[in-house]
Amino acid sequence: MSKVTVVGAGNVGATVANVLAHKDIVNEVVLLDIKDSFAKGKALDTWQQAPVDYYSTKVTGTGDYKATKGSDIVVITAGIPRKPGMSRDDLISTNAKIVVSVTKSILKYSKKAIFIIVSNPLDVMSYAALKAAGVEPHRVIGMAGILDTARYRAFLATELSVSPKDIQAVLMGGHGDTMVPLPRFTTVAGIPVTDLISKVALNKIVARTKKGGGELVKLMGTSAWYAPGAAAAQMVESIIKDDGRIFPCSVWLQGEYGLKNMFLGVPVQLGKEGVKKIIVLKLNREEKKLLKNSAQHVTEVIKSFKKMKLV
Repeated sequence: MSKVTVVGAGNVGATVANVLAHKDIVNEVVLLDIKDSFAKGKALDTWQQAPVDYYSTKVTGTGDYKATKGSDIVVITAGIPRKPGMSRDDLISTNAKIVVSVTKSILKYSKKAIFIIVSNPLDVMSYAALKAAGVEPHRVIGMAGILDTARYRAFLATELSVSPKDIQAVLMGGHGDTMVPLPRFTTVAGIPVTDLISKVALNKIVARTKKGGGELVKLMGTSAWYAPGAAAAQMVESIIKDDGRIFPCSVWLQGEYGLKNMFLGVPVQLGKEGVKKIIVLKLNREEKKLLKNSAQHVTEVIKSFKKMKLV
């Protein structure tokens, strides 16, 4: 028996619940929101989709944390989305209070839950959740790199006219403009991407990936939801199945890559305990420099969070 709670019934949270239901790998998905009728409506709509798309996962909506009791995994998407002109860092004041409150409320009913954080600014919200929860660090994971690599791979697939299924990539660093795509670790059906595309074209794709979220905000007036929701659901699936898959995720570092006491995106192996293993790549000088720069930016935002004295 497995149970997943998704906190936040907005576009991202509702997508997580819907994608998870379609995967049909858990018994129950609880969609929780402060607007309980909103959560109930979206959950009911997804449950009514089950006979059409042929899945058995029960989806229920609620505004009551008691309904989340016994959750194995909790996905936190709650918070305000970005608007045009806003950076992820602009969200910290509002979203930090929400994430801390949600984390503490969840733990009253699910003391062994694994937390997947989607709220922005992602790396700092993961830090906030860990401090609020006081649990083992391997149980708190930020969803960033899966989404960022998905965008990177999608852009490459378009440029090369190949299937995105055949593209594998690694991306590190903070979730934002300082992220670190790694072309050296990018392949298309095992072929190094640098053999298939010019350096100029590849650099343009890397630059577009870094601004990927902002591009969508400009187009729609709000943050994306299909790809972020699917990315979080993929993390849940890997943890539930304990299949040993490796993804770029934001995790608590304790000396890896020369970084300590912070969340940052690195390759990790997921499993039933959450983070099973942190993979340490042999980065070259330029890659190390970019990662350090990204870490410094995240550190500055963490300082802003600490000043709030929420935990």
